[in-house]
Amino acid sequence: MVCAAALRPSRHLSRVAVALLVAVGSLAANSRPLRAQSGEVVIKSPQAILMDADSGGILFQRNADELVPPARMSKLMLLIMIFNALRAGEITPETEIMMSEYAWRTGGAPSRTSAMFVPLGKTAKVDEMLKGIIVQSGNDASIAMAERLGGSERKFAEAMTEQARRLGFKKSVFRNATGLYHPDHLSTIRELALMARILIRDYAEYYPLFAQREFNYRQHQFFNRNPLLGAVAGVDGLKTGYVKESGYGIVASAKVDNRRLIMVIGGAASPEDRKDDGRRLLEWGFKNFSEVRLFEPGEIVGHARVWGGERMYMPLTGNDGVNMVLPRFPANQKLSARIFYKGPLKPPIKKGEQVATLRVTSSTDATNEVPLFASEDVQKAGFTRRGLDSLLYFATGWMR
Repeated sequence: MVCAAALRPSRHLSRVAVALLVAVGSLAANSRPLRAQSGEVVIKSPQAILMDADSGGILFQRNADELVPPARMSKLMLLIMIFNALRAGEITPETEIMMSEYAWRTGGAPSRTSAMFVPLGKTAKVDEMLKGIIVQSGNDASIAMAERLGGSERKFAEAMTEQARRLGFKKSVFRNATGLYHPDHLSTIRELALMARILIRDYAEYYPLFAQREFNYRQHQFFNRNPLLGAVAGVDGLKTGYVKESGYGIVASAKVDNRRLIMVIGGAASPEDRKDDGRRLLEWGFKNFSEVRLFEPGEIVGHARVWGGERMYMPLTGNDGVNMVLPRFPANQKLSARIFYKGPLKPPIKKGEQVATLRVTSSTDATNEVPLFASEDVQKAGFTRRGLDSLLYFATGWMR
């Protein structure tokens, strides 16, 4: 059972309300333009999301959970798998990868798709294959790596889907390693943004590859397909995509003054719209949002109901404090702050254990979530107290 509780009616609720009202600007969701006191940004793309990389807070979203063909952007999951294999020692940067006939025909020169042009029957090192995938988006390199790690592209695609579920991605389904169109090869703008966040956060040693502007292989010279590299301040990744069934898309990230944003655009009508929408969203996000401290370390944020414990309510804190990314400019904006947890909480509960989440949502669907932790130990109560709590639970479903 998932329980939701408003912040306890205390000075803490007032503090959150004041902090949010002081910080908040104007957002819009779905098809409305984003507006702020300092200006307005309008995007044409039917799917979009703008995420704060550190907190995971959503600054803007439009149809972010709609399943769409992700095209080459799905190679982000392929790269997560390759980086995992490198870490596990299954391969090294010097490992030679064979270009099979299937990989060559399906993703190489005969396919007339984006290719690294490794000759049939020849090998290339993993380090070269990675640059071929990231810079050139080579489908032949992608399939060859899938065959090396999974035995076949089909089996590797199944492993990609399984890995997606382990990472918490509930919707993405992969049918190939390339992103070439398949009716069942689908993802969402939100999950693509989360893949980018994993690559940035968990594979920092490999992430600089996404900023590489060009790559020379044999007689070929490849240039990074990301149109925002060098065109928008701070952009250092990640991947573009196009299939006619879903239009033009891009996953991009930029870091400015120690703040990093992740932006995904989907369904753009043209490469120009994709580039313009991406630039507008990133620049708007950096200009109009900043981090706000809502609660200090150890300060009580709210309470969660406990079943069968020595006390009925568990005080919750943000441990290192509660910071959220919110609009800079004041405006008439309604926000709600709620605490969510899987209930009933059952003792014993140890101090510092994560037991709940604080979610702040604006009237225009911008959201921030932070974990909340038990501020003290709670031990199991005696038989009589547990019995009374059980009666209360079945009679009322908890009184909050």
